[in-house]
Amino acid sequence: MASLVPFLRAADARSSAEWWARLGFEVEWEHRFALDLPLFLALRRGDDRLFLSEHRGDARPDTLLYLYVEDADAVATAFGVSAADTEYGMRELELRDPDGNRVRVGSPVQ
Repeated sequence: MASLVPFLRAADARSSAEWWARLGFEVEWEHRFALDLPLFLALRRGDDRLFLSEHRGDARPDTLLYLYVEDADAVATAFGVSAADTEYGMRELELRDPDGNRVRVGSPVQ
């Protein structure tokens, strides 16, 4: 099995994981080398995986991810924003996680 898992920088990985839970992600596992060192969380949503790292060198803020969902309007409603149709056949919205990472959420126009 092969897969690609993006790393996102998180100032507070647990708080960010709570935000990502609103998009269906759950904490799969966590790691910390010692109690006073940064936290690293692995999140999962079905076959999708995401790493949240408090380690400064792992990723930069303002990353852009694309998340395919079944119903972009339902996600938009849950976050209090609007979705719009694109010229390439997707219904999309854009969110920012607590660390400023951009998450473009989309589903095919029906």
